[in-house]
Amino acid sequence: MVWCGSRAGLGPPLGIVAALVVLATVSGCTQPAPRNIDDSCAIFAEYHSWFRAAERSERRWGVPIGVQLAIIHQESRFDAKAKAPRGRFLWVLPGRRLSSSYGYTQAVKPTWSEYIRSTGNHGADRDNFSDAIDFVGWYTNRSAQRLGLRRNDAFRLYLAYHEGDEGFRRGTHNSKAWLLGVADKVSKRAGRYQSRLATCRKRLQRPWWNPF
Repeated sequence: MVWCGSRAGLGPPLGIVAALVVLATVSGCTQPAPRNIDDSCAIFAEYHSWFRAAERSERRWGVPIGVQLAIIHQESRFDAKAKAPRGRFLWVLPGRRLSSSYGYTQAVKPTWSEYIRSTGNHGADRDNFSDAIDFVGWYTNRSAQRLGLRRNDAFRLYLAYHEGDEGFRRGTHNSKAWLLGVADKVSKRAGRYQSRLATCRKRLQRPWWNPF
């Protein structure tokens, strides 16, 4: 079990490590959404372990951190427990949820299971940020390979993420003006995240016990 991070962005005090390990095992590794979800430096200062997870995903899959964060922002606004909306029964009563999408990435169960089979990340949870951002890296890298996209092309990668690789190949997004607008927002946010991260990355890479 790894340390899940804290709002202070620091590692755990040594005297309570064992208790935290037990608690994390029982309750899962989720945190409230960051206070400032529009600033990548602020996100990672608040949850330093998220930065480590984002760097691992970037190294593994080659997709910039800014692109991955922007997709998570769009899908869940960093809400670990985000779920698909419910449909309506008789136009009034809440019905079943419209899909099995859940967690930071809003991945549906079949795609999440495919991720686990492909990566061997057994036990991965959709409401665990480290697993979620690795999923985004895996999925977008796969789309880049299958569709011939650049790994920093947040606009097209998000369209493939939303429509699926086959949907993107068929051009299903071209008839959805609203989706093209969302993808443009994701692309711009990815650029802001990446530019902001360049100003604090070296500081974030320092170990938590030696922040200066």
